[in-house]
Amino acid sequence: MASEALARLSPALLSPFGVCEELPPSRLFRDLFDAVQSAGLFPDSKTFADAAPRLPAAKILRAWEAEKDAPGFDLAVFVAAHFALPIATETGFMTLAGRDVPDHIDALWPMLERHAETPPAGSSLLALARPYVVPGGRFGEIYYWDTYFTMLGLVRSGRVDLARGMVENVSDLIERYGHMPNGNRSYYLTRSQPPFFALMVAMVAGLGDHAAVHRRYLPALEREYAFWMDGAQEIAPGAAHRRVVRLADGALLNRYFDDRATPRDESWREDVETAAAAPGREPTDVWRDLRAAAESGWDFSSRWLVPGEPLSSIRTTRIAPVDLNCLMLQLEVTLGEAYGWDGRPEEASALKQAALRRRDAIQAHLWDAGRGVYGDLLWDEGALTGVVSAATLFPLFCGIATSSRARAVAAAVRAGLLGRGGLVTTSARSGEQWDAPNGWAPLQWIAVSGLSDYDEHGLADEIARRWIAKVCTVYEATGKLMEKYDVLTEDLAAGGGEYPNQDGFGWTNGVTRELMARYPEMAQVFRPGVAVANGTPDRAVARAAL
Repeated sequence: MASEALARLSPALLSPFGVCEELPPSRLFRDLFDAVQSAGLFPDSKTFADAAPRLPAAKILRAWEAEKDAPGFDLAVFVAAHFALPIATETGFMTLAGRDVPDHIDALWPMLERHAETPPAGSSLLALARPYVVPGGRFGEIYYWDTYFTMLGLVRSGRVDLARGMVENVSDLIERYGHMPNGNRSYYLTRSQPPFFALMVAMVAGLGDHAAVHRRYLPALEREYAFWMDGAQEIAPGAAHRRVVRLADGALLNRYFDDRATPRDESWREDVETAAAAPGREPTDVWRDLRAAAESGWDFSSRWLVPGEPLSSIRTTRIAPVDLNCLMLQLEVTLGEAYGWDGRPEEASALKQAALRRRDAIQAHLWDAGRGVYGDLLWDEGALTGVVSAATLFPLFCGIATSSRARAVAAAVRAGLLGRGGLVTTSARSGEQWDAPNGWAPLQWIAVSGLSDYDEHGLADEIARRWIAKVCTVYEATGKLMEKYDVLTEDLAAGGGEYPNQDGFGWTNGVTRELMARYPEMAQVFRPGVAVANGTPDRAVARAAL
């Protein structure tokens, strides 16, 4: 049984987690925070969540209580006097004559690099010990799964030092808090993001001594696994605890979760409004599911919604997602390898067995034979959600799909998710940003890498080339690389979600830099000075000739 394998591990790995000491702004400033966010003082709720107080919180709160009911009180003036607002991380960095996309990305890294420093007292920003890369735009902090995809480009650009430092920062945060937070903000401490740390370790190990790297990060890998598997030993069939679910047949899978059930600090007003639009549901249940979707990185998507229903129908915690469970299997494999390098064969064997059981559970419960895809499971019902998304490619990316199922996935992806600019996230047009018509860099990489590993080179190449063409076309028109792209039309701008498309952009830079190195013919087509064929903005004629 999986619980027996887990029991062989160190008891410290499976202990409950305490409350983090750093308070998020919503708890630090209480009624003041609620008043500012509810008033819509800033178009983006994240602005005030990231503001740095000019005075100790207690003094600001005393001033608030003394002044808020006075005639003529102006909340905006009060906030400006007591908080320093963040400055968006705009690169302000346009293309220069003769600079192609790879050169532009290489020149962008210093613009997005931040050096280790101690944040101001009361700031939501958590200190990092080493230099790091932020995504850009409104995102002035690191994000967990973004880091892996950013590292791809850093290594390709020759910034191995910075890539290694990023892994060290993630490891430090895991050691400090018992898990890698969503990002290095206090309001992200109660949730994580897709667990890519094992893949970061593998990337760094590939640059040097495998044994030394795995031993170096073994403690952090252990703590990461303990966080995601907390409660696994005691959980009964058909029940869930935090991020673990046990199915009716005893199989263990994971789900996304958040240890708080309140509006998110960075989207406070939006979350209050979403819960108010969900009659018959407890607001805390809605907020927990919104937060869990934020942990997934897919915030938001029809994957988490009742089919055809709005965001208020969100049900993330009822779903065992295919991508998360593939990443958990990768973590089990990597942790087992680390135990092996460390001379601990019993623990290595326990993790190998856990990974094999998870593989079998994914194949048994997350395969949708009717659609020919891997999907997400409503674990409390034992039924698949029926949503076809780019997450179906994770079993190929992690190497656990059978050959026949990989072929079926490739056929389904070509038929339903391949757009003119790359892989679309889902086919649903929900208005959420992780749905049609948007494509995202990390999912292009998962697709290209996974399909290539299963010899589906034709589709892998097509996705890569179409993505590169889209990114380069937008770059030629705007001088920018974006957070996400409309991959179904010729539109230059993508939309949907809670905030406008962002410029920068960390993981787009990373994935595109690596793909253009792997597909040098595309770099040639889009090098400066090559004429646009017949005026076609996406260079379709030139691309078709490759």
